Amino acid sequence: MRQLKLPLEIEKLIDISDPVYTFCEVMDHIDLSRYFVEKGYKTGRPRCDAQKLLKVILFAFMENGICSLREIEKLCRNDIRYMYLLDGMKTPSFVTFGNLIRNELTDSVEQIFADINAYIFAKDHVDLQHTYIDGTKIEANANRYTWVWKKSCMKNRQKVFDKISLLIDAMNQEVLGYLGIKFEKREVYAVDYISELLTVYKETTGLDETSFVSGRGHRKSIRQKQYEELHEYLERLKSYAYHIEICGEERNSYSKTDHDATFMRLKRDYMGNDQLLPAYNLQAAICDEYIAVIDVKPYASDMECFVPLM
Repeated sequence: MRQLKLPLEIEKLIDISDPVYTFCEVMDHIDLSRYFVEKGYKTGRPRCDAQKLLKVILFAFMENGICSLREIEKLCRNDIRYMYLLDGMKTPSFVTFGNLIRNELTDSVEQIFADINAYIFAKDHVDLQHTYIDGTKIEANANRYTWVWKKSCMKNRQKVFDKISLLIDAMNQEVLGYLGIKFEKREVYAVDYISELLTVYKETTGLDETSFVSGRGHRKSIRQKQYEELHEYLERLKSYAYHIEICGEERNSYSKTDHDATFMRLKRDYMGNDQLLPAYNLQAAICDEYIAVIDVKPYASDMECFVPLM
C-alpha cells in the first residue's frame, strides 16, 4: 500500500520557472468578463467558473497548439498545472469546454491576443517603432491536384465567346431569319445576356423541352441542337465566372477543396518535381522579441502581404 502524500499547496510541486506562472500573471491583469455572453437568469445548478475554463483552454492551446477538448479534460485530471489553474474547481468534462466555446464566448481569439499584447507592451515598454518582419509559406490542408487557374479560365472563356458568336450567326441565318428576328453579337457575353437569348429563342421558335429527343435512333432538330449548344455555353460561362470571382484581383489560382489556399512554391518540395502546392503565406512582425502582429494571407508574394500586415 502506498501512502498518499500531497502538499497542501500545489505550487510547491510546480517548478518556479514554469510558464504557467507568467501566463497567470498576464491573464489576471486582463478583464475576461467582457468575453462572455451576459445572462440575466440565475436558476439551475451552480455554473462552472467561465474565466477559469477560458484560462485552461488558452493555456492548453498555448502549449500544444491545436488541442482537442478530450485532451484538455485529460490534462485537467492528470497535470498539476491545470489543477493550479482550476484553483479547486471540479474537473470539467469536454462537453463543458465545448459549450463554453460555442455558446459563451463573444469575441474572437484575435481580440484576446490583442489585449494580451497591450498589457505586455505597456509593462515592458516595448518599442513599437522598430519592427522585424519574417514570413514563411505553410502548406494548406487541401488536396494537391485540385487547382483552378484564373488565366486558364479567362482564356477558355474567350474561346467560348468566339463559339457563341459563330452560333448566333448560324441561328440568325438558319432559323431566326425566317421569323424576322436577329440576335445581336458582342465581343464579350454576360451570363444574363445569354440567358435572355435562350428565353427569347425558346419562346420565338415554340420549343418544348419535354419533347426533346436524345440517344441512338433519334434525329435532333436544328432548333433543338442550337438551343442545347447555347445552353451548354451558358453553363460554361457560369462556371468560369464563378472561378474568376473566387480568385479575385490579387490571386491567380485557388484549390477546389480550400478556396482560400493559393498554389505556390514551398521550400520543402517533397514531391521532387517542382510542383506547386496549396499553401498560405504566414507573416510575423516582431517588436523587442515579442510577436506584435501575425497575419496569414493567400498571396504568394511577400510584397502583397506587407501592406495589410503593417
